[in-house]
Amino acid sequence: MTHLGALARAYPAPWAVAEWLQTRALLERGEDCEALYRQAIGQFARTRVRVLHARARLTYGEWLRRENRRAEARDELRAAHDMLSRIGARAFAERAARELRATGEQPRRPGEDPLGRLTAQERLIAGKAAAGATSKEVGVMLFLSPRTIDTHLRNVYRKLGISSRRQLREMSL
Repeated sequence: MTHLGALARAYPAPWAVAEWLQTRALLERGEDCEALYRQAIGQFARTRVRVLHARARLTYGEWLRRENRRAEARDELRAAHDMLSRIGARAFAERAARELRATGEQPRRPGEDPLGRLTAQERLIAGKAAAGATSKEVGVMLFLSPRTIDTHLRNVYRKLGISSRRQLREMSL
């Protein structure tokens, strides 16, 4: 028995389990891939090995993009890009950025405030929507039609790389 084999038997560390799950996900075809990727990401999140956690999110995002699940892919790729950029893994961060661009989103530069991309009007509308106001209510407050509010919100979502009011609330505008 090799030293590493004995170690893995005696101490089934979350990263070892995560590596095994991710390897299975990379080799698997079909419906099981998603569950394996999610389990691997969950295991990596329990470790201190941030680069492996970020790489798992990157490979899952790549898989989602290949499955034409672009909105979900953006979430994973954005998280991977942010994590990889923060820890200085430039080659992997650039790979995540390329994948994000392939989904139609421009990746953020490290340290960039995503809200800085919004116009004053968009920021105002986004703030009211994040607080729970409907498009009709925001329109009444700002003397604009609900259709105009929805157009502004679509621009906000695109600029921030999000797809829902829930995500808007999470950004704490």
